Amino acid sequence: MHRPFRYTLLTASLLFSLNAAALPAGDLPLMPWPQRVELAQPQGKLPLDYRLTLSIQGDDLAEALPRWRERIERQTGWTLAPQGEQNGAATVAIIIKQQVAPQPMPDSDESYQLQVTPQGATLTANTRFGALRGMETLLQLVQTDGENTFIPLVNITDVPRFPWRGVLLDSARHFLPVADILRQIDGMAAAKLNVFHWHLTDDQGWRFASERYPKLQQLASDGHFYTREQMQQVVAYATARGIRVVPEIDLPGHASTIAVAYPELMSAPGPYQMERAWGVHKPTLDPANGEVYQFIDNIVGELVAIFPDPYLHIGGDEVDASQWQESQSIQAFMQQNQLADAHALQAFFNQKLEKILEKHQRRMVGWDEIYHPALPHSIVIQSWQGPDSLAASAQDGYQGILSTGFYLDQPQSTAYHYRNEIMPQPLGVVTEVQEGEKAQSWRFSMPRFKGSAVEGSFTLIEGKAGWRGFIDFKGKSRRAVQGIEWRTPQQVTFCIDSWMGETCPVLTLQQDQLSGYTRVGNVRYPTTGSKLAAIPAGKMPVVPDEQHQANILGGEAAFWAENIRAPILDIKMWPRTFAVAERLWSAKEVTDEGKMYQRLAAVDAWSVVSVGLQQHAASAREFTRLANSVDITPLQILAEAVEPAQYYTRNHLKFKAGHYHQFEPLNRFADALPAESAAVRDLHAQVALLLQDKNHPAAAQAIRERLQHWQRNGAPVQQAIAGNVVLKDLAPVAQDVSALSDLGLMLLERYQHGKPLSQAEAAQAQQQLDAAAQIRDEVVIAAVYPLEALLRAVAVQ
Repeated sequence: MHRPFRYTLLTASLLFSLNAAALPAGDLPLMPWPQRVELAQPQGKLPLDYRLTLSIQGDDLAEALPRWRERIERQTGWTLAPQGEQNGAATVAIIIKQQVAPQPMPDSDESYQLQVTPQGATLTANTRFGALRGMETLLQLVQTDGENTFIPLVNITDVPRFPWRGVLLDSARHFLPVADILRQIDGMAAAKLNVFHWHLTDDQGWRFASERYPKLQQLASDGHFYTREQMQQVVAYATARGIRVVPEIDLPGHASTIAVAYPELMSAPGPYQMERAWGVHKPTLDPANGEVYQFIDNIVGELVAIFPDPYLHIGGDEVDASQWQESQSIQAFMQQNQLADAHALQAFFNQKLEKILEKHQRRMVGWDEIYHPALPHSIVIQSWQGPDSLAASAQDGYQGILSTGFYLDQPQSTAYHYRNEIMPQPLGVVTEVQEGEKAQSWRFSMPRFKGSAVEGSFTLIEGKAGWRGFIDFKGKSRRAVQGIEWRTPQQVTFCIDSWMGETCPVLTLQQDQLSGYTRVGNVRYPTTGSKLAAIPAGKMPVVPDEQHQANILGGEAAFWAENIRAPILDIKMWPRTFAVAERLWSAKEVTDEGKMYQRLAAVDAWSVVSVGLQQHAASAREFTRLANSVDITPLQILAEAVEPAQYYTRNHLKFKAGHYHQFEPLNRFADALPAESAAVRDLHAQVALLLQDKNHPAAAQAIRERLQHWQRNGAPVQQAIAGNVVLKDLAPVAQDVSALSDLGLMLLERYQHGKPLSQAEAAQAQQQLDAAAQIRDEVVIAAVYPLEALLRAVAVQ
């Protein structure tokens, strides 16, 4: 058996023994939430002061001790007294039962127990890795209230649900300086993530300094690459924090940089130039050329001398087979070796590559496209194509990790990522129409700005328990829909988490025709269709049996860098990555989104102070540049009402405008924004409270104050916009936010005083909201949606 597989069984047995105690209790600011948390005393505290001391026994973590003390000083503002000679017991005693090598491995034991009593805190772990994870929990527990600085009295028993909990950083599309990478590793350690997947090469840049093939960095990096010493520095830094580093060299596609430096290795003669555009490109290594395998052997030899992890990622995704198909020599090679198609040829290439990795004592990781029965079961398949792909390979005996749904370079809500269960799930809804039930099925088409339209069908069934339904996207398996709501007898809405993001059609079903829009993330796409005569056949989700579920090792958040440059990296990563970390670490049952957001807010502040993450500082810096002033308040207030437009929309708009390339400036207002607006989410919550209770004074006051805040910002923000050409396209957005504030205050007044809108007034208000919902300067006014909910309530009174 492979070591990760054994570890998964160990983890499963420990998790089973911890059972229901995993559900979050109290208001502890912990993320990811531990497996078992017991409050020893509801209000009990271990008070702390500057004399706090730490002791370690059982392994050498001397390097970590000053780091932990420094973080406590940052959290408290104290200067801690020197450790010196300890006369009594340490405030925090760390006991490690077994000394192990400091290099983290796929089966490293990360379990720990933390007990805090009035006498002190004791952290017990089987290995150094559990101690590292447990100290992050303890540091999150250090709090200051109106009385003192303290750690609450708790008993915590913890172990990760999955052994592979990673983050992919793409240094190829936009180069990331070492200092920025090290800071993200600190954040990963704080979130108890344990794999740094380093994407080092792609069409737009080769970032790995090769000694054997120096033309790679000389001709194909624009001077931005990592030296051997820098890569070793990153590995050492990660190792000290219990984090593995898995390098990725993309083969045989995404190879434009290899083509620039060594065109003789490619499937077509060239000549080649540096690729500046994003997307999938033609240059592909020649599987029939023996020199290609010698090249890979030498590159792998250089990599293993730097990266000690037992796994090496070979990419393998999005291979454009056109060069293979157009090459007479490669076609003859395929016939000679009885290779039926491009997939078989890539499998042949990967078989040779796997042997090279085996020679260097490394195991292969690659994207979905490497899956082929000709490859041994020692490989790990990383899935970007979704749970069906992951499930199918797991059922076939291949280990895998999930990245679909965890693409955090995309501006999705934290809740969308948080709902992304690692294990493939069954449909969860009855598809058969029972006696006395009524069903209707509709075909739909949703054109996009680039590529083919999204098409499929959905079915809604009305039964005794209410409405249920499912959707069949073309080429995808059937999925249950959530929250079916008939706004009128003809207009229906529901939601599903699709590969595109949270997807919510708002459709009018009249006679046999369908019209309306589908909100993908926060962007509306016009949608049309027609009624079907019968429920269409669908493909059911693939779910591996219990035995093969153990092949699913975990997942990775991915940060592809088409829309990320180093100065805004923290804005994209934090704090959302903590929510992904919780999905990978915590029990499956920890799913409460409200509690998640509450804890996320606490860990967001903690990560800035204790860890040194820069999500807020980076945003303020970008606003300062845009405002040409340190007075950034007008832009910050505007930012409360808007969000960056959904990922695919931004990319497709850039593509249509000819800006989908490496030099497109990522300097807009949209680039300075977090993925979602906390203020709009709060406005949603307050509107919901008010709609439950018209006389809810706190909710009404919160809504009023928020809208007045935006209303007063109208003139100041227009002045700021006028001062920077980069902001000029934002002017109508700011104008609409001001106008929507007026509309919202009117709706609030009418709702509270029981004065419903006339049909004409309601239609006019809806038109105003619809117009404000459009994309401008790559942003969307997210405040439209809570105001729309308020409008519906006023209109039906």
